Amino acid sequence: MEYLELFLKSIFIDNMVFAFFLGMCSYLAVSKKVATAVGLGAAVIFVLAITVPLNWLLDKYILQEGALSWLGPEYAGYDLSFLTFILFIATIATMVQLVEIVVEKFSPSLYNSLGIFLPLIAVNCAILGGSLFMQQKEFPGISHAAVYGVGSGIGWFLAILAIAAIREKIRYSNIPAPLRGLGITFILTGLMAIGFMSFGGMLTGGDEPKAAAPTEQAEEVDENKLVDVTIKNTNIIQE
Repeated sequence: MEYLELFLKSIFIDNMVFAFFLGMCSYLAVSKKVATAVGLGAAVIFVLAITVPLNWLLDKYILQEGALSWLGPEYAGYDLSFLTFILFIATIATMVQLVEIVVEKFSPSLYNSLGIFLPLIAVNCAILGGSLFMQQKEFPGISHAAVYGVGSGIGWFLAILAIAAIREKIRYSNIPAPLRGLGITFILTGLMAIGFMSFGGMLTGGDEPKAAAPTEQAEEVDENKLVDVTIKNTNIIQE
């Protein structure tokens, strides 16, 4: 249940696009056609699914203060957290290069459609954001990081797929001239972000305990105590 909650939360509640507006450059540029949006979304899922667990290992056993204690007690005092961005981006760039080679080999048409935005996944802030959020959330194990990485990738994939499908349809709509292009795309993105905010009640609703209302039995006990006190006071006065 814990993994399912983390998976759903990373897709719908902590969506990279609609909750944090990360990766907007590729989201806006490659969402004109569904086919290219699906290709880029699949690449983002793959990169996030691989880099987030790898960066968790780097953070756990190299970057954190005292993480090098497995090398010996003399290394326990080292803190390499200042290398976080360098190592995270190096891991991401390596995986993106692998994706680029595979896509160019097996789908040249998709490679040409994505153009410069495929290698730019390496500097996509949604990819780096996934690793940084993983570090911030302090997941206890690599399995949590892997679930979060896959869920974040699927969330970004759903976002770009949804806007691509809508943009293909609104080509045949009578959009006012000032709103054509990016104008209507920004409006649609804002509306979808509001819609995704409604998912927040799925996993966060009902967490706060409600104050218990006084029961009838408790009220009767209080009344009995009041009657006993009154009787005692009357007896004292009579004496």
